[in-house]
Formats: sequence, C-alpha cells, structure tokens
Amino acid sequence: MSRYLIIINFRTLVTLLISILVPFVAYNFKVVYNIDLTLMSIAIIFPLVFTIRGAFRRREKALEHLSRFKASLKTVESFFLSSKLSDELKSDCKKSLQELNDALFLHLKTKNEDTSDYDLKIQAISNFISTNSELIGRGTREKIFRFFRDVMDSADNLIAIHSHRTPVSLKAYCLIFIYIFPAVYTPTIINKIGFDNPSWLTFFIVILSEFILISLYNIQDQMEYPFDDEGLDDIKFNIFKINRK
Repeated sequence: MSRYLIIINFRTLVTLLISILVPFVAYNFKVVYNIDLTLMSIAIIFPLVFTIRGAFRRREKALEHLSRFKASLKTVESFFLSSKLSDELKSDCKKSLQELNDALFLHLKTKNEDTSDYDLKIQAISNFISTNSELIGRGTREKIFRFFRDVMDSADNLIAIHSHRTPVSLKAYCLIFIYIFPAVYTPTIINKIGFDNPSWLTFFIVILSEFILISLYNIQDQMEYPFDDEGLDDIKFNIFKINRK
C-alpha cells in the first residue's frame, strides 16, 4: 500500500495548504472575478504532459538498453566458456562479468554520478582478454570484442540516461504555476458558485484540482528516475542480471 502513496510528499502538503489558505482569504476579503482559465491551463497542462511523455520515453529507452546489455554480456560469457581457457580462468571470467553487471546496476540505483567502480570492472575484463589472448584464440577474441563493445555502448547509454533528466527549468516552471494556480482559480470558482452556495464546494474544487495537478507532477518525477525501485513503474533489475534466477 505504501508504494501507492509514494506520489504523496511534501509538495502535496504545500499545495493542500495553499488550496485551503487561498479560498479562506478570498472569502474573507470577497475577492471575486471572472477570467478565462484557458491560458492558465496551457501554462500547466502543456509542460506537464511534455515532461511526463519525456520521462516515459527515457524509461522505455532504458529498458531497451538494459535488454541489449544483458544479451551482449551473456553472449560474451558464452564465448569465454567455449574457449580453451582452463576451468579456473573460466570461473574468474564469470566472476568478473558478474561484478561488471553488479557495478553498473549499483551505479544506476544510486544518484551518484561517479562511475569509477564500473570503469575498473571494464578495464579488468579488457586486461583479462589481453592477458589470455592466446588461449582464447583469435577468432573467438574478435567475436568477444565485438559483443563487448555492445556491452559498453548500452552501458554508456544507461549511464547517460541516469545522469541527464528532462529539462530542469521546464519542471521548475511547471511547479511554480501549480503553486500559484489556486490564487488565480479560486476567485473564478467563487464567482461561478456564488456567495449564496456553501463555501465548502469552493474548497473542495480547489483542493481536488491542486491534488490532481501535484500528483501528476509527482508521478512524472518518479518516472523520470526509474532505477531506484521506489515507484510503481520502476525497472526491475533482477530480470536483466546476467545470471538471473
């Protein structure tokens, strides 16, 4: 149940407080006007939809690169196991590939942009290939390098997705307008409802509208970072491990 409540955070609390405070002030000071809310809707809905769509595309790209990473890494492992390496070297190779897999996934799960551990694992496998090139064989070595390049290419794409988000300025712009929306929206709602009708209707409409907007914003914020296994739509890394169970 807690995973479903992850879209509720401090931003939700702030918007709810604003949604209560603004109608209270508007009723006490009788602030009423009637304006067209189309421009306000465009100012919020358009950037919100744009950022949600961008976050969804980033997640789909990440799934694509993870699939390629896992398939390429598994192919490299198969080539090593079919070579003339000793059983001990094959075991060392499997361990190195598993460590590479774990290093990349650990980097993606944290917000740290330091990739030094992953880079060391890449270098260790490259050194292993160079050191045991004669036992591996020229033909097998060329195939390994070809698929290992795909491993690095897909991993670098994942690191790029991890490090770069949807435009920060656009998100900030959207959030600011969500916060000021009740100040523009409330007097118009009061004008439509009228002072003769119960004031709780205005409070309900404003609170509901703000809750919907900030919840969509929080969903986008969660979807934008699909690696931390906190949101409902986050990527399940276990199915992309080289030795998944």
